[in-house]
Formats: sequence, C-alpha cells, structure tokens
Amino acid sequence: MNTHPTIAALESAQLKSTLPDFRVGDTVRVHYKIVEGDKDRIQVFQGVVLKRHRAGARSTFTVRKISFNIGVERVFLNHSPRIDKVEVVSRGVVRRARLFYLRNLAGKAARVRDQKDA
Repeated sequence: MNTHPTIAALESAQLKSTLPDFRVGDTVRVHYKIVEGDKDRIQVFQGVVLKRHRAGARSTFTVRKISFNIGVERVFLNHSPRIDKVEVVSRGVVRRARLFYLRNLAGKAARVRDQKDA
C-alpha cells in the first residue's frame, strides 16, 4: 500500500520488534495484559496461528484454540503495547498461508503436524 512518506516514517517509529519469529501453523502462547479497573493482570491465550496480516504498524495475527468444545479465535495486533510476550510452543508444518479449513474440523482431524514429525 502506498502511503505518504511522513505517515510511513511515523509508523516505522512506532513498530515494536520484540516478537519472536513465528509462522502460520505454529502453536503460540500469547501473554496479554488485561486492565480491570485499576488492576492489571496477564492472561495467556494458547492456540494455532491461523493467519498473519503484514501491514506495517497495522500488522495482526489470528490465533485459534478450542475451549470447552467451542472454537475461539482472537486477533492480536503485532505492535500492541498490551502484548507482554509471545512464546512459540511448537512449530507446525503447513502448506497454506491461511488455515481457515481448521474451522470445519474437530478433534484429531484439526491437528497440525509438528516440525519434528515431518
């Protein structure tokens, strides 16, 4: 996307590069800061990365997990100050850039092959 040079300079100054290198199909654990009133706490969201949207300061990644037999997806901003840290639990081997087909699968069919298995 072509943007004005001034806007591009401001966006590049805001980028946070503390995230580890992870790809689509990896299982990640996202430590997210939750603000409740005047208290802060860290909530951990662990799941498979379904997609990554790379757009400078507006970059996002989507993580999906199964919670009490219900699929839960959450979109995180890459450069958000609320992300405390992201840990890569396991590396997945996939042949797609978007793993939306996992939404229709359940149980063992929804597993992603590990890098050590391939």
